[in-house]
This record gives sequence, structure tokens and C-alpha cells, in this order.
Amino acid sequence: MRQTLRCRRVVFKMSEQELNYIDRYLESKKIANRSRWMRETLMRAVNKSLLDNYPTLFPESEMRR
Repeated sequence: MRQTLRCRRVVFKMSEQELNYIDRYLESKKIANRSRWMRETLMRAVNKSLLDNYPTLFPESEMRR
């Protein structure tokens, strides 16, 4: 698999409580790379949402008949 160059930065703010919660989770799962985990978790959620809500030719009610 070819690795893409990551040259764009995304910054967001979290409360101290949110960050502590994530840090405890990562420590309990022995995850050392927080950035990679956040990127993969976010992309997994986005991909699932796109797959669950893909456009269809017919409404779901018609397809279930």
C-alpha cells in the first residue's frame, strides 16, 4: 500500500476532561500514537457514514416491497 504524504494540518480544541478521557483510553489499549489513532478513528466514522447513506435510485420503502 502506498503511503500518502500528509502535509495538511487539522487543529481542533478539546476540554481538559475530553483530553483526559481519550488519554486514559489510549493508555488502557496501549496505543502509543495518538495522532494516528485519531486520524484512523475519524476516517472510519466518515467512511461508515458515507456507506450507510449512499444515494439510491429508488426510495428505501420501494426497495423493501
